[in-house]
Amino acid sequence: MGETGQISRRNLLVTGGALLAFGPTRADAAASDAEITRILAGRTAKVTGLTLDVPSIAENGLVVPVNLSVASPMTATDYVRAIHLIAPENPIPLVASFRFTPASGRAATSMRMRLAQTQTIVAIAELSNNDVLIAQAEVKVTIGGCGG
Repeated sequence: MGETGQISRRNLLVTGGALLAFGPTRADAAASDAEITRILAGRTAKVTGLTLDVPSIAENGLVVPVNLSVASPMTATDYVRAIHLIAPENPIPLVASFRFTPASGRAATSMRMRLAQTQTIVAIAELSNNDVLIAQAEVKVTIGGCGG
């Protein structure tokens, strides 16, 4: 603090940097639940039709492969609008959201994600008829991850 009792710009930057470096890295169950509730928007999810392909054991939590797909005709009246991927134990639970249109041709995507720790991954697909599909899979992380 300076002589006037105010925090100097330098101290503010140092303190802010420390907060960013050592800030919240733990998962927040309420944030994960809120994200799932927001996506579902009061709809009941069906447990068939969405394929979530992840390894049951990830040797390195820094690069976990994920394949998502929904068998859909992808026509103007029957298509997948979005697929959301949620890792509830990660510091930021919503890992990715993918948007599709009938012009996409098929509703499928692949990616790699970080996992903070062993957890059950959740995928939610939103369809054009307002239906919602859900799939879950547990991934055991042996080393690494975004939590260290």
